Amino acid sequence: MEVLRTPDECFENLPAFDFDPHYTEVPDFEGGTLRIHHLDEGSPDAPAVLCMHGQPTWSYLYRHMIPLLTGAGLRVIAPDLVGYGRSDKPAAREDYSYQRQVDWMSAWLTANDFSGLTFFGQDWGGLIGLRLVAENEARFAKVVISNTGLPVPEGVSQEVCDKVRRFRAEAPTPTLAEVGAAMAKMSTGEMALHFAYWQKWCWESEDMPVGVAVTGSIRGRALSAAETAAYDAPFPSASFKMGPRAMPSQVPTLPDDPSVAANRRAWEIFEKWQKPFLLAFADGDPVTKGMDRAFCERVPGAAGQPHTTLTGAGHFVQEDCPEALAKIIADFVKG
Repeated sequence: MEVLRTPDECFENLPAFDFDPHYTEVPDFEGGTLRIHHLDEGSPDAPAVLCMHGQPTWSYLYRHMIPLLTGAGLRVIAPDLVGYGRSDKPAAREDYSYQRQVDWMSAWLTANDFSGLTFFGQDWGGLIGLRLVAENEARFAKVVISNTGLPVPEGVSQEVCDKVRRFRAEAPTPTLAEVGAAMAKMSTGEMALHFAYWQKWCWESEDMPVGVAVTGSIRGRALSAAETAAYDAPFPSASFKMGPRAMPSQVPTLPDDPSVAANRRAWEIFEKWQKPFLLAFADGDPVTKGMDRAFCERVPGAAGQPHTTLTGAGHFVQEDCPEALAKIIADFVKG
């Protein structure tokens, strides 16, 4: 496995990001190792919150929330997924799969022997993190999720499957505006086809503009040029961007996608999950709108919890409403 490592100087002088790096070596499961980075802020003896980012962001996403959570007496652990941030970046598309991300992060979790955790995940941070929780139940005390899911596609017609496959194989690369228009229809049926616009744009944009993709999904405020550049910092050239490009295609949207069986097994765990499980979804994210209902209906630990709808927020709630989200998490941990 060819692995790239972003030079340290790329992370110098990033706005509002003066946190010490921590590194863990884990097996790459091909005979080598990968270095995974994480932040660890707050008292080591405080209740710990594991905050996981998604695609195409990195732990920079939590820069506003970290001081709020530590100020509330919590410890914050925020890793960078493999392929993102300060973590190592495998160079080939086939290096990335949903299962590998779960395996790599499970190895990281075990190596650091974290326990008693409250998990928070958004976007791919939830897809990977919920699998992590299901496979390491004893290490987690509570769960909070926002704008994410644990997809097990059901009821997708053969006609839609054929449309998606033809689109992926034959359609021209969509523009970012076309992607936005398609994503706005995510809750109106044929979700797999609408999401395929994002999958195709990410994969076929060889020098994917990560910062632009992030800022375009933020509703609550405008990022500065320096903040947008900070989201690009882990990717000094196109060769470093295989993770953000490849991972959207690993979201299971069709019934025969390879991760469906493992996600179904994870649901079997959560359908018996009695520990507290909280939902804090945004009202302005078309991608995950309505996905919270499945957790409310199927997870016993979600019953009677103070679930919250974050108003005026889009997909990246950590940018849109960090104060409100940090308070929700802190109150939940202490409750």
